[in-house]
Amino acid sequence: MEELAQDKLELISKIIKNDKKFSGNEDLYDDFFNETCKRSFIIAKNVKSEATLSTYVKRIASTAILNVLKDNGRLRRTREGYIPTKEIPLGVSSTSSLNYNDFEVRYPEIAVEESPEDIFVKKEILNLVRKNLFQINEAEPDKNYLKLFMLRYEKGMTQKEIAQELNLSQSEVCKRLFRLMEKIKTAFNN
Repeated sequence: MEELAQDKLELISKIIKNDKKFSGNEDLYDDFFNETCKRSFIIAKNVKSEATLSTYVKRIASTAILNVLKDNGRLRRTREGYIPTKEIPLGVSSTSSLNYNDFEVRYPEIAVEESPEDIFVKKEILNLVRKNLFQINEAEPDKNYLKLFMLRYEKGMTQKEIAQELNLSQSEVCKRLFRLMEKIKTAFNN
């Protein structure tokens, strides 16, 4: 295979080093150079005008550098264009109004076996809730606190569904659930 003349190789090298994406990625120079030479070989052989060749090689080098950076995991395409992967924030699509104080780091839940002590404490808490729930319901039977609790927390019904079931307004269901939780909290604090 033929080789490019030294002046054309120097032109390619100069264009690569002047590309803004080259800064910080100098370790990939050989890859940038080889990819650009491979892509511009035919043009460099046939175009005689230095200005025209320079224009073509700039475009070719820019594309070659992008491809090398993508292949090496240093660039990622977003809606706004290509950005370095080290600057890609998690869970954010736009980097223009980036505020790191707005991020919440979430870790996946880890399945941990409960100890006998944990199981005992949960059972005690549930027994206390049950005991207090029955007492609260007996004190105000017209409020249907027990039924409300069962529909909401055991059956998982929405406030709207509970309202239809008990023939109440949704706001009344909301108020009663709130009062019930306040009464249970009070009972726990005594």
